[in-house]
Amino acid sequence: MTYIKYFPVVMLLLALGCSKDFIEKEPLVGTQETVFYQTEEDAIFAVNSAYAALQFEMSGAGHFRWFWGDIMSDDSTKGGSGPNDVNDLLLLETFAGPTNTDLLESEWRADYTGIYRSNVVLQKVPDIEMDETLKARILGEAKFIRAYFYYQLVTIFGDVPLVLEPLAPSEYQIGRTPKAEVWAAIEQDLREASEVLPFRSGYSAANTGRVTKGAAQAMLLKALLYQQKFGEAQPLAEEIRDSGEYNLSERYEDIFTQEGENGPGSVFEIQYMNASGGNWGYNQQNEGTFTNVFQRARGQFEGFGFNIPTQEFVQEFEPGDPRLRATVFSEGDAMGDRGIFTKEATGGFPHDYYPKKYFNNASEAAPFGDQAPNGLSNDRVIRYADVLLMLAEAAYHNGDEDTARAAVNAVRARARMSATQPVLLPIASTGPNLLQSIYHERRVELGLEGHRFFDLVRQNRAAEVLADEGFTAGVHEVFPVPDSQIQATNGEIVQNPGY
Repeated sequence: MTYIKYFPVVMLLLALGCSKDFIEKEPLVGTQETVFYQTEEDAIFAVNSAYAALQFEMSGAGHFRWFWGDIMSDDSTKGGSGPNDVNDLLLLETFAGPTNTDLLESEWRADYTGIYRSNVVLQKVPDIEMDETLKARILGEAKFIRAYFYYQLVTIFGDVPLVLEPLAPSEYQIGRTPKAEVWAAIEQDLREASEVLPFRSGYSAANTGRVTKGAAQAMLLKALLYQQKFGEAQPLAEEIRDSGEYNLSERYEDIFTQEGENGPGSVFEIQYMNASGGNWGYNQQNEGTFTNVFQRARGQFEGFGFNIPTQEFVQEFEPGDPRLRATVFSEGDAMGDRGIFTKEATGGFPHDYYPKKYFNNASEAAPFGDQAPNGLSNDRVIRYADVLLMLAEAAYHNGDEDTARAAVNAVRARARMSATQPVLLPIASTGPNLLQSIYHERRVELGLEGHRFFDLVRQNRAAEVLADEGFTAGVHEVFPVPDSQIQATNGEIVQNPGY
């Protein structure tokens, strides 16, 4: 359930890309810049507007984290009503994707919207006379949000324009910045944010959902791991572990329930609610998620049937691993209060499995308006289990196998608690076998949470694992840059090689 509502309320907060269309500026609720950015309340509203961009999923086409992280991997396939249902996603899934798809255009647009809003906060809030501790926190939140969106951009597109302040009209047409510089900016923002943000325990319940010191540290950890900076990553992961701010939820299957939101293992969640009255299209003021309806089965389950788990993914789970039944619906399972999963009940679609983590019951649907864009499930972006598995991976590469085994076994021990029989015995392997065990654990622990494709890329395994899907090394580690950006900048932005 959402605690912080992210209202876009200030001028100049529509969007930023590298075309004029993405930088048009107009008031959203009539507020003029000359009378804004004056008070502490203005500063809070401004950073809340930056938070709001985290919720964008249909701006104006779908661009979910699980589109890229799951469907592009070997964990799931597109699904939907057939090949022509979001055909561009099918083309991207088979690495034959077009460069002019509105799916990638919308991802680019949403990310730069969040960056623009963060830049406005970082430019305007320092001059406001207000409580200095609160000001520092707000600036830290904005730096985290800006870093998060640049992380999305650099992992999806590679080199991207690095914009660290609101642009003047004469500055709209800029080229791509080498990804090394983008990574450096991400690291700097997250280091500075972690110095001023409170620990999770330092927030009141009313501020649940705001980014914390631990969230900034964990996001930095992800950035370091992506760059294979294992020497820096391990002590940072250990600091998060030793902070005492997080622990593994007792029961794995509770994590993705409504009651499990913002639980003890939640490091960073994007907040959603089921009563926002959101709508389709460019969801500037939407507070609900579309993921629930997109991932539910069709037919009597009233979903769109995307993100279908593969047989290979299901077989990755060890016999008796209780995480499987918390991750995937199999035929014959009760799909919450919506009925029993049979192929007839889904409208005759042939899929043997459906994703479970972002399933919502009919009783949890929005009480008014269109239920489809008003899903309530928070996006669990970083969980404590992810931190432990990143620690395990970094420690292994640093030659510290004891720490690696301890971290991965902690994750397995929690999963074991939900089992009815002895399963998931502790990992005792060494060398390459230990690394494979860590890779396995990431896949099953974090399955269908949008990680897999990016894990394969950063681990340099994508060309091998996804060879049958059409993946070509040196090309498909990143996605094509939207054609609109190349055209809008008169070629200042160039296409990624191979597209």
